[in-house]
Amino acid sequence: MKNDKKEVLYGLYDDEEQLMTAVKKAKSDHLEIMDVYSPFPIHGLDPVMGLSESRLHIAGFVYGAIGALFGFGFMTWVFTRDWPIIFGGKPYWSVLSFIPITFELTVLFASVGMVVTFYTICGMWPGAKNPTLDNRLTDDKFCIAFQTNGASTQEVDQLRSFFSATGASEVNEKEL
Repeated sequence: MKNDKKEVLYGLYDDEEQLMTAVKKAKSDHLEIMDVYSPFPIHGLDPVMGLSESRLHIAGFVYGAIGALFGFGFMTWVFTRDWPIIFGGKPYWSVLSFIPITFELTVLFASVGMVVTFYTICGMWPGAKNPTLDNRLTDDKFCIAFQTNGASTQEVDQLRSFFSATGASEVNEKEL
């Protein structure tokens, strides 16, 4: 059985500008950042960290297309094969009357599919235990975390000096 524990050294910052400066310095010093945490999204952080754009919108399009095809196909089947009734002089296959329900099912399938996909990718399914580094990260602190499993004392000291040089208000260690 392998050890899944992560030893993490993290620094807390008081301001998002300090955090951005520290991330840029970490990238220029070729330090491998485990993750960056903030209480709100920071514009421009993803490109600085070298993260690619999310592909969740592609999944949303696919789920929406499935919903539209399901809604339109189901109504076509119901009104032409299963229960063909003429309502108010309309033909059996009245495409314009199918549009509102097709639109609603497109939105429903896309939204529910994207939520389930997002929760699955992020590991936020019911009963999942997600440990936090510091409770203040959801309130007013910003954080850069480095994984230190197997790191030498010299490497950990280098990371501590990085935090002090970039203006971290606190530096802590935690095992997740």
